[in-house]
Amino acid sequence: EVGILAKSYIDQGQLIPDDIMTQLMLNEIKHLYQYNWLLDGFPRTVAQAEALDKACHIDTVIDLDVPFETIKCRLTARWIHPASGRVYNLEFSPPKVQGIDDITGEPLVQRDDDKPETVSKRLQAYDAQTKPVLEYYRKKGLLKSFSGTETNKIWPHIYAFLQTKLPDISQKGAANPR
Repeated sequence: EVGILAKSYIDQGQLIPDDIMTQLMLNEIKHLYQYNWLLDGFPRTVAQAEALDKACHIDTVIDLDVPFETIKCRLTARWIHPASGRVYNLEFSPPKVQGIDDITGEPLVQRDDDKPETVSKRLQAYDAQTKPVLEYYRKKGLLKSFSGTETNKIWPHIYAFLQTKLPDISQKGAANPR
């Protein structure tokens, strides 16, 4: 029920309101207290960061500093096979036949939140609402930024940094991004 409400905001190119997003995330995080974990895309506002700090001990925040134009190009080139969840990217992982799933031959679709106008709105919302979160964590001394446009160039630096935080991350396959 809350997920359907959240999707309605995403489909309009808006970020999910703080109270809904915080409720969703904190409900999931409470089951992870015995593990190390990494969040992607949360918190996105200072209010969410403050709520997270009240519920959990945060020791590191990673910022992937990627130009908006790079993000926009990647997202708008993304197409999916709805039944399986397979993801294609027209730039670096295209289907064999444009618009068709490689395995089933069924049509691919572009998610509403990957359409150019929606991506632009989301990036504008990010700029207004999420950049202050970086400053919030920078002031706390928890922020580590990595800049670039290519995963294979940024990942080795992130991996080396994470090894200083979590020495046991050297499990098989962890050194290769997916």
